[in-house]
Amino acid sequence: MKLLNTYTYEIKKSKFIAYYYEVTTRDEATTVWKQLKEEHKKSRHIPYAYFLENTAGKSDDKEPSGTSAAPIYQTLERNHLVNRAIYVVRYFGGVKLGAGGLIRAYKTAAQGVIEFL
Repeated sequence: MKLLNTYTYEIKKSKFIAYYYEVTTRDEATTVWKQLKEEHKKSRHIPYAYFLENTAGKSDDKEPSGTSAAPIYQTLERNHLVNRAIYVVRYFGGVKLGAGGLIRAYKTAAQGVIEFL
């Protein structure tokens, strides 16, 4: 497990902090998620996705289905990022973004963390 980059995106008072990790197993991906949950206790959600050589996984972490983990996973897949995981910590700012807004925010955070290395 190696942290490769972080990136923060803010929209309508909500903050999306993306973490980009090198991981080699599902257990490593889960361990990083648990560490981030511990570190960011006041965050609302920490959806993530990982893409390994022979498996992949994702979690919306109680965000509406398809609004968070899917755009994160698509970023990994589209860029052929193997043995990588992206986690996005969300701090809610009080203004609802709607499904489309959430998808765009998570996609922007995921894309930003891999682009600005």
